[in-house]
Amino acid sequence: MNSYLFNKVGIWGYRHYEYLKQNQPTTINVMRMNGTLESYLKQVNQDAEEMLFQTVKQMAKSEGVNEALKASDQLEWVRRMNNIRNRAEEIVIHELIYV
Repeated sequence: MNSYLFNKVGIWGYRHYEYLKQNQPTTINVMRMNGTLESYLKQVNQDAEEMLFQTVKQMAKSEGVNEALKASDQLEWVRRMNNIRNRAEEIVIHELIYV
């Protein structure tokens, strides 16, 4: 793993970079020549973080995972929030990262 790039563009930007490297290497080369690769990957990371946050928030609300549940049964709240986060990450991966 290129830790320098990972630290500069974040996990989602790096995952997208790895996808592009495998599937669209010409795109990476053109962006490098234009000097836009790093800013593009940073924007992908920012968009993915926002999408993840909003998706988790919406799913938790629709599934009734709230502060009342957290206060009454912390273990159940953690289990359900982990499940929601995992599903939300899959959505981000398929809709934003691996495209």
